[in-house]
Amino acid sequence: MPKHLVIVESPAKARTIERYLGDDYRVLASYGHVRDLPENPGKGKFGVDVEHGFAPEYVISEDRRKQVDAIEKAAKSATTVYLATDLDREGEAIAWHVTEAAHVPIGKTRRVTFSEITQSAIKDAFAHPRDIDTNLVDAQQARRIVDRLVGYTLSPLLSKKVRSGLSAGRVQSVAVRLVVEREREIDAFVAREYWTLRALLATKAGETFEAELVQIDGAPIDVGNGTSAEHHAETLRALHPRVTSIGTKKQKRSPAPPFTTSTLQQEASRKLSFSPKRTMSIAQRLYEGAETPDGHVGLITYMRTDSTAIAGVAMGEARDVIRERYGEPYTMPKGRVYKTKTKGAQEAHESIRPTSFRRDPDSLAKFLKPEELRLYRLIWQRALASQMEAKELETTTAELVAGPYELRASATRTLFDGFSRVYTEGRDETETADDESDGRLPPLAVGDETTVADITTTQHFTEPPPRFTEASLIKALEEHGIGRPSTYAATISTIVDRGYVRVEERRLRPELIGGLTTDYLVEHFGDYVDLTFTARMEADLDEVANGTREWQPLLKDFFTPLQALIEEKRRTTRRAVIETDEVCSLGHPMIIRLGRNGQFLACSTYPDHKETRPLPGDEAPPQAGEGETCPECNIGTLVGKRGRFGPFVGCDRYPDCGYIKREGPEPPPPLPFDVVCPKNADGKLTARRARRTGNVFWGCSNYPKCDYTTNHEPIGAFHDPDDGPVAKKGDAFLCLKCGAAIEVPTEGSPVGLRLPGGPPDPAALAPARRTGGRPAGGRASGGRSSSGPRGPRRGGRAPRTAART
Repeated sequence: MPKHLVIVESPAKARTIERYLGDDYRVLASYGHVRDLPENPGKGKFGVDVEHGFAPEYVISEDRRKQVDAIEKAAKSATTVYLATDLDREGEAIAWHVTEAAHVPIGKTRRVTFSEITQSAIKDAFAHPRDIDTNLVDAQQARRIVDRLVGYTLSPLLSKKVRSGLSAGRVQSVAVRLVVEREREIDAFVAREYWTLRALLATKAGETFEAELVQIDGAPIDVGNGTSAEHHAETLRALHPRVTSIGTKKQKRSPAPPFTTSTLQQEASRKLSFSPKRTMSIAQRLYEGAETPDGHVGLITYMRTDSTAIAGVAMGEARDVIRERYGEPYTMPKGRVYKTKTKGAQEAHESIRPTSFRRDPDSLAKFLKPEELRLYRLIWQRALASQMEAKELETTTAELVAGPYELRASATRTLFDGFSRVYTEGRDETETADDESDGRLPPLAVGDETTVADITTTQHFTEPPPRFTEASLIKALEEHGIGRPSTYAATISTIVDRGYVRVEERRLRPELIGGLTTDYLVEHFGDYVDLTFTARMEADLDEVANGTREWQPLLKDFFTPLQALIEEKRRTTRRAVIETDEVCSLGHPMIIRLGRNGQFLACSTYPDHKETRPLPGDEAPPQAGEGETCPECNIGTLVGKRGRFGPFVGCDRYPDCGYIKREGPEPPPPLPFDVVCPKNADGKLTARRARRTGNVFWGCSNYPKCDYTTNHEPIGAFHDPDDGPVAKKGDAFLCLKCGAAIEVPTEGSPVGLRLPGGPPDPAALAPARRTGGRPAGGRASGGRSSSGPRGPRRGGRAPRTAART
């Protein structure tokens, strides 16, 4: 029987680790967090006792109860409980929550961490266990409570003042603000025309090269229209530019550092078109392990990190692989060390790298899914290239003068490709690509004259800043110190899923509600959606993690002014609207409101005047009946409208008149007799028509309180033994209450069938027509309802004498 218990987050990680530890260890998975703040703590509550030290009121998730019980049971018989959850704050918190939820004595627990799931790393971690780091737990706890307090106080206010169903978040609202403000920069941008001139020059030997016009009369070129550009071109054609200087410069380009979480998400977006969420999901699988020629092993180090460090052992292995694959010139004499530039980075962690550089992507091709292989190749190439020699370049530049004009010709060639033989980093649109394309200038010397063989004038326009991609937004958040590696992907997913931002051709564009929400928050809660304030909060949480700050005073300093401000804005601010130039039929200004079905124009005097209409361009197409007098109130006029189910025609006096013109076949004729509902004795069966199919069915008049329906037409008879209504079913009959089939003999009365008020009607006993189709919104079977009471006895009828079926 195993003596020790090991707790990890995922089953895949558990299976991999169990292989390395042997029979004395049992590994169980917590499946992530086992406790959290309650989702529905009650009206006006947060799941946090803000009056008593911000004590969190944790509850065990229902879908984690089974795991907690299993851990608690196994821990009782274990000598030691090793908590091997992830090595970041989230993992530290999970370890602590497991001990609390499963009632594991703290003296029985030991904390182990590792950045890669390999046999050597696991054994080393278990050889050096430690206690749970309460500072990291407090930092995670404080972050969770701050996010809860922001979300559960600001979100109800937004729902009241902007639109119902909205939410706010400490990081998500800042991310939306970045997207909104970038879009407004683009809208406000005014393009400026400019022209460039490029000359094709020829030496006396007949060799040609290109030179760009860079200055006119000693000032940088500024040609604003085609006429001016052509004038300069004509003047230059008659001149002979002379070489005034020529120089050669050698330079080295160092490789990009190995991946952090954010740079991995950015590069996977640029090169693989992966969303951040998809990238992290694939990276998780690579970290937890896969079958390889070396057995089941984790393929990459921990993928939530902001460090660019590489362990010394890994650097040595990388140099060996580089030497074997590419030769000594590509091999560094010692490992290259990078300094992490990210604010608040946790330097104790490693970057994202392969657990073994000898496991090259091609050797894993048959073991990994295509998307896993593509991401692994990216990680392997980037990490290996980071330990290779620099790329060497030589740039030759020649300066030429012709009258008032100064031209420049340059060419760059690669002397040694270095790391670029393996990998070159991608670039965003905002970054200027260095011209590293190989080229050469002809032999030139100072004083050489050239001839202008041709001049090309090119029109350009200045361009606005590009819209954010998911990758570039993550980069912006990281640069401002907002969020952490574990939150980037979730933040992007949240703002898209909740409708503040949409992804269009891989670009992020704000929705109207995103702009309206941002405007309201910036106007009334500017500090809380300010980049500097949010970054300062991240730094404060880092201080809690480092043990240099207490978390309860931090929360008090944060929440006390926020709570007071929210109460003030709840009383003093009006609902956010968008003003327009439209007026209603009474001459009042109309505003744009946001409803559950989208945007619409509404009178600004609502509720005194309730007129609404679609936005210009959103009008519903002309429909039959528009312009007619309302047949229900005989006052209003039928107009086209749009609802959540699409266009429809209704009375313009709504809500005073709720008439809606119905399309489709006429409703079926009512039954000529009363039939008590077999499920609900208070209701009666009425004929209806299914909305989508048009088929006739019979349902309880007490819908939606009673949802009984049947496809079989009642005939007005009763099944004697059960007082159940009888209906046609093909060529036979069926009791709608007990489900019994009733046979109809060729002569005489049907067995067990009674018709009130006389003998059976031959027409009623004729073979039934099939209505077909299952009706919408209820039970299609004509069988007996399990919950239906017996129907009432009909007064004035004789005692039962008919034979029972």
